[in-house]
Parts: sequence; structure tokens; C-alpha cells
Amino acid sequence: MRVLVVTAVAAESDSVTAGLDGYAPSAPRVLRSGHTVTPLTAPVGRPVVDVVAGGVGPAAAAVAATSALAAAPYAYDLVVSAGIGGGFDPHAPLGTVVVSDAIVAADLGADTPGGYLAVEELGFGRSVHTPPPGLTDRIAKALYEGGQPHVVAPVLTVSTVTGTAARTAELIARHPRAGAEAMEGFGIAEAAAAHGVPVVEIRAVSNTVGPRDRAAWRIGQALDSLRYAFQLLSTTVFLEDL
Repeated sequence: MRVLVVTAVAAESDSVTAGLDGYAPSAPRVLRSGHTVTPLTAPVGRPVVDVVAGGVGPAAAAVAATSALAAAPYAYDLVVSAGIGGGFDPHAPLGTVVVSDAIVAADLGADTPGGYLAVEELGFGRSVHTPPPGLTDRIAKALYEGGQPHVVAPVLTVSTVTGTAARTAELIARHPRAGAEAMEGFGIAEAAAAHGVPVVEIRAVSNTVGPRDRAAWRIGQALDSLRYAFQLLSTTVFLEDL
């Protein structure tokens, strides 16, 4: 099995790589897009994993994922959008890992006098990708057995990070089950879908979605949770059929 993991920044990719016990980085591949893919040599019996830091935002992430999928010398069986993000209180407190059961473009639509309309309602496409339920269940089980606090919930993709109470309330009203928000998942999911590859998003919570308060962010804690999550997942979940 071959897995492509796409993060936004190098710190997230480093945490993913550090969590993959027994894996060894091999010679990187530089894509035509300028992104660098780091192939990780897998221990016997484990999935091959490639990691790329694709940049911030859904457009940059989609370009990176598409480039990696198109240029790979083999076909991938799974794409994982991974990183840290904001958690919606009270579902996902700091340090929690959110496993997506939906990857949602939360602001892909139109504002109207009658309220927000998702892109589906406008007749222009889709705003939700759904990971394979069996895969989501296996990820949650592995995290549970490893003692990692987690929640299975929608992960919202936004182009602007939420920083006010009003915006938080608006998102919660539209997506009451949302566990986290980040900026790349939907772009990566679009790329995966275009190549016919399943996708899932995994986010470790570094801050609470709400009024912007950088002093309350716990980025180091979230990166540690991300590393530990991939340590738990690397030996079990991805070995099974999707």
C-alpha cells in the first residue's frame, strides 16, 4: 500500500515523519511545481509513505497534491491531509486529534440576504468529501487504543482563519458537528478525487476556534499530538483494505 501525506508547512511534515517509527527518509523528489516529496522507506510489511509540505491554503494544497499524484512513479492507495488546526469548543479541546468523517469547504458558496448558500445549492459543484467510513473507524480505534484523545467529526476548510466570536457562531450554526477548521483539506480532497484516490484528514488541535488569541495557542503540544497519532497509525491502520 502507498500513502501520500500532504501538510501545509515543514513543521507538520517533520512531525508526521518523526511519528513513523522505523521509517527512513530517502532521496527527495522535486516536482515541477517546485514542491519536494520525501519518500520514506518502509519497514517490511508496512505501507510506503511519501510526505510533502504543500503550502498554506486550499489552492496551494491542491496544486501540491495534484503534482505529487501525477508525478509519482506508482499509484497511491490513499491521500492523507495532515497537520494542526483550530478546534471547536467543546468537541475538540487542545491536544485532541480530529479525524474527519467529512472534509467541508466551509466558505465555498454565496452570501445572500436570506443567508449563506453552499456551492451545491448554487448548482456549481460540491463542498463536501467523505472519507471511507471503515478507514475513519480504524483510525479512531488505533488512537483510542493508544490513549490519544480524539474525536471523529467534520473538518472545515476555510480560506480565512476564524478570529471572531461572530464568525465562530456562524460556522457552528451551519456545521454544528464540526470538530476542527484548517486551510488545506478540501483542496487536497479535490486533488485526490480527481485521481480516484480515497482521502482522509487528520488534525491535531493547537487552538480553540474563536476570538484570535495567539498567547493561548499550543502549537508544540499539537505537533506532539500529530507525531504520536502517526506513530499509532503507521503500524496498524493503513495495512488493511480500504
